[in-house]
Amino acid sequence: MVSKYLFSSESVTEGHPDKMCDQISDSILDEFLSRDINSRVAVESLTTTGTVFVAGEVTSNGSVDIQKVVRNTIREIGYNRADFGFDCNTCAVFTSIHEQSNDISLGVNASELKDQGAGDQGLVFGYATQETPELMPLPIIMAHKLCMKLSEVRKRKELDWVRPDGKSQVSVVYEDFIPKRIDTVVLSTQHSPEVELDQLREEIINKVIRPTCAEWIDSQTRFIINPTGRFVLGGPSADTGLTGRKIIIDTYGGMGRHGGGAFSGKDPSKVDRSACYMARYIAKNIVAAELARKCEVQIAYAIGVAEPVSIMVDTFGTGRIEQEQIENKVKKNFDMRPSKIIETLSLKRPIYKKTAVYGHFGRNDPSFSWEKTDKAHLLK
Repeated sequence: MVSKYLFSSESVTEGHPDKMCDQISDSILDEFLSRDINSRVAVESLTTTGTVFVAGEVTSNGSVDIQKVVRNTIREIGYNRADFGFDCNTCAVFTSIHEQSNDISLGVNASELKDQGAGDQGLVFGYATQETPELMPLPIIMAHKLCMKLSEVRKRKELDWVRPDGKSQVSVVYEDFIPKRIDTVVLSTQHSPEVELDQLREEIINKVIRPTCAEWIDSQTRFIINPTGRFVLGGPSADTGLTGRKIIIDTYGGMGRHGGGAFSGKDPSKVDRSACYMARYIAKNIVAAELARKCEVQIAYAIGVAEPVSIMVDTFGTGRIEQEQIENKVKKNFDMRPSKIIETLSLKRPIYKKTAVYGHFGRNDPSFSWEKTDKAHLLK
């Protein structure tokens, strides 16, 4: 009997208030890393009508003009006019930054007597699947690509009525765990007040959805565009934003588990970011080596301790060899101590702003070192 089901994932554009905050936090991180690669940064951002708050802990030999970074980031997103609901030039920016706790530093800093410890206790997951060329689940990849396309037509002024805030959601039909077609696309975009709803829906379908999803849509696919009928007020004026509230969008769209830790604004000494990248790197190389059709990796740490307290590999019954054998290969070929993760993936680079929107995984970009499959031949 064929197992048939629907699975849905969502994404948001860079003008969504939560994603604004992620980009602000990672832009600040990048600026500190560009001045001091050993900067310790844990920065959170919050935005609401006309206001941005930045708070957190920073220990660095570099100095950063946070006000300038915040305004430049918002300008690049596209909120540069009051009639868009937010203006980078006139918004208020408040900051409250202090140094990292010395109690935490004791456990994290390396010395002659011990290796660099984990920045906190915690568990992380990495996931990979053969569903797409990116070795990612199809629903989240398509949701991201729709939001990327929506941003592209806005910035190129192909659709000059599109504004920065927007969301997508893609529901995929699976048969025996294999994606077959897209059942429903939901897409909402902020827009200028003068555009007519019929025009908006027609142009979104023809210039955003069809070019992006052509391979997976058919005559039965449903398109639900701006279902409330109006989305003029968007961004922070419509909804408060906060760093770290889009952790499922950032990872695998709900397919595969999540340890609960957010990424943005955290330097790579924080294992809930760097070890999550390593877990994806491991899972992707296992699938690329064709040891399994899909794979999930869990790694867990104790604060101040370098070696993981546990490592788990789950191939969901798709493995070509025993799971225990795969785990042994992982332990032999991947060093999961924090300092070695940072070294292996070259994580002390100012690369994080681009990760803060459209997902941290499945991106074909040289900066995303955890997407390499250079260990697949060793695993084989």
